[in-house]
Amino acid sequence: MTNDRFMLIHDPELQARGERVLGAEFRAMSERVVRATELTSRLNVLPFDDEAGRAALFEQILGRPLPARVTIYPPFYTDHGLRLELAERVFINQGCTFLDYAGIRLGGGVMVGPKATFITMGHPVDPDERRRFLSGAPIDVAENVWIGAGATILPGVSIGRDAVVAAGTVVADDVPPASLVAGSKGTVRRRW
Repeated sequence: MTNDRFMLIHDPELQARGERVLGAEFRAMSERVVRATELTSRLNVLPFDDEAGRAALFEQILGRPLPARVTIYPPFYTDHGLRLELAERVFINQGCTFLDYAGIRLGGGVMVGPKATFITMGHPVDPDERRRFLSGAPIDVAENVWIGAGATILPGVSIGRDAVVAAGTVVADDVPPASLVAGSKGTVRRRW
């Protein structure tokens, strides 16, 4: 992505001539999405006890072996995989989605509940820009955080050490360390 956190979808020179040709960065990203989707679809149909098969597919999805003592229960979904950084002792429950093109980091000991979603990319709100650009920002989750079932973490969010995100919460703003956020707006409810 460019420094201004926007990626052009179409090649601007060709688009100026009336041609709708995907830009190089967008084309490379979409090719990786196809590959990651292929790999995760194979991962998600493996028998649960095929640990060697899962490990081999995760290595292809992430571009490196899983760190020590990382547990991921399928089904598992990612659109890119190569920008998902997992520290040791991360636990990811079933049905989680990681749209990681702009980067997602999960610190040591992070626990992610089932069907949690991490989204680093989207489209601008402005209708004139919506089909022209993708926008995004990385997600950073510090050590020992618990993300509850069905939580949604949006682009650019940092979650502080020891924090808890309650089930079903939509997190659009940074979460302070040692705090509980809950509700559709991700409001701090308690600190310790």
